Amino acid sequence: MKHRQQAIASVYRSYLREIRRLPHAYLRRVFRLKAEDGCRAALLTKCDERRTGKLKRVSKTIQQLRAANNGNHQAFNRILDLAYGRVGRLKWELMEPLLSDPNVPLPPPIIPSKESSRPPVYSQELTALLTSGLSRRKRPLVPGDLSFPPILPERADPNSSDAQILGPFSKRREVNARWKYFGQEWKKVFPPLQISVLPSRKVGDQGSDLGTPTAVRKISFDGTTVLEELVQLTTKPKNTSGAFLQRRWLRRRYQELLGRLPILTFISAQTKKPGGFSVSLAPNALKARSQGRSLPCATDEDVAWNQKASGEHVRH
Repeated sequence: MKHRQQAIASVYRSYLREIRRLPHAYLRRVFRLKAEDGCRAALLTKCDERRTGKLKRVSKTIQQLRAANNGNHQAFNRILDLAYGRVGRLKWELMEPLLSDPNVPLPPPIIPSKESSRPPVYSQELTALLTSGLSRRKRPLVPGDLSFPPILPERADPNSSDAQILGPFSKRREVNARWKYFGQEWKKVFPPLQISVLPSRKVGDQGSDLGTPTAVRKISFDGTTVLEELVQLTTKPKNTSGAFLQRRWLRRRYQELLGRLPILTFISAQTKKPGGFSVSLAPNALKARSQGRSLPCATDEDVAWNQKASGEHVRH
């Protein structure tokens, strides 16, 4: 028992040493709580095998912190993603309120008299995030993908020629496909830290223009200044720990983080214009080139101009 406590205490002290080297107070608070939870869970575990597994996970996080403090940008991006809910448990806590909509009536079951066969409900907030290229690693979805997932065969549409020739598609398979698509797509979304409200509608970014909800829901970081502090770090990333990390390097890391942190804004309804949600990024955000919407297809004029320019280049 005493040997077990000593081993966990040694890991905890190593954890705290790396936490003290982190450059900003918010990161130190988050990983201090993570260290306490991880080491406490290991201490309360009686099974030696399970306790060893938990300590390995804690040690892996310590290695990531050490690499981040030594200037490894991939490791630093990873701890930022953990601290701001881009991955891990915090991402689930941020997304969970958006995966349902209490203001919308439940859709009818696909299989009559089977309550468990109701299809998933895409809330207005989730719809805006799924259909925007600023909140996803992959290309944005189109509204038709939500009503008829592309993983469903044409036969699932009872009015299609396939359904008329081959017969109706299995209702149970349709239910499973719809829930599978719902689960795999929301996991590709970067959750917002909070939901902002604009009193009037402006020309906005990409997003949803659905009906006005009775109230804008609150999520995890609503009422805090975490987002504002993060934006400030992209301009003046003051290092308060004494660790040797250059300001320019830190500023770049936080700008990249803002590129993975969509801002979800509710725009109130106006005359002849319904309210809806808009997705945007902070002004200092750095968006990866592979993200967002793809470039438009070249027109015939574009192709002709390119061929003409190529010919002139060859002659010269």
